[in-house]
Amino acid sequence: MLLVKQLVCLANSRKLSGRCVAGKELIKGRAERWVRPVSARPSEEVSEQERQYSDGSDPRVLDVINVPLLEPHPKSCQVENWLLDPDSYWGFVGRMTWHQLTAMADAPSILWLNTSSTHHGQNDRVALADAKQLHCSLYLLHLSMVSLRIFAPGVDFGNPKRRVQAIFQYNAIQYRLWVTDPVIEREYLAKPDATYPLGECCVTVSLGEPDEDGFCYKLVAALITPDRAGS
Repeated sequence: MLLVKQLVCLANSRKLSGRCVAGKELIKGRAERWVRPVSARPSEEVSEQERQYSDGSDPRVLDVINVPLLEPHPKSCQVENWLLDPDSYWGFVGRMTWHQLTAMADAPSILWLNTSSTHHGQNDRVALADAKQLHCSLYLLHLSMVSLRIFAPGVDFGNPKRRVQAIFQYNAIQYRLWVTDPVIEREYLAKPDATYPLGECCVTVSLGEPDEDGFCYKLVAALITPDRAGS
């Protein structure tokens, strides 16, 4: 049965050939539980046609959206997943402000588990066996300082591809996580390699599906500054 949920979009990030969209459900104007619309494909990414408005435009972070959904579709720790209706347009309702966004921030003690790091990351992954015991995969954090590092992590191995990494502290713990927010990637990959301090930000952190190496990676799916929020 078709069910329409109203969400504030808090991520429209890269995922394989599509996107990973997520937001908090609005109930009587209050931001409540997380919802991640997913497709019926094995990797669950959302195509451009599946997430577009009737005018063909793409949802933006902080849009308030009516999303037609079919049924809950939890997968491992991604309990927020809902199967989308691929034959319906999403409906634009309005926009959230910076002040409204900061009021929605979550307050976990840590970002899931801090037991494993990659070579270039820090506290950036969770073993699959541990991830299966978790009960959520999304957080919105309000941070006083975030920096972005632009560099090519694989250059020593012949891979010149540059990436964007977010660096921040949360509850006195340091994190270095890859950014999958395409708006931020486009803006900062156009700049020279360096570390750029951004100041106050809200970030949506997502625990992704397991990789072939047996880990689920923590990703910055959206990075929102007051300027980006338009306030």
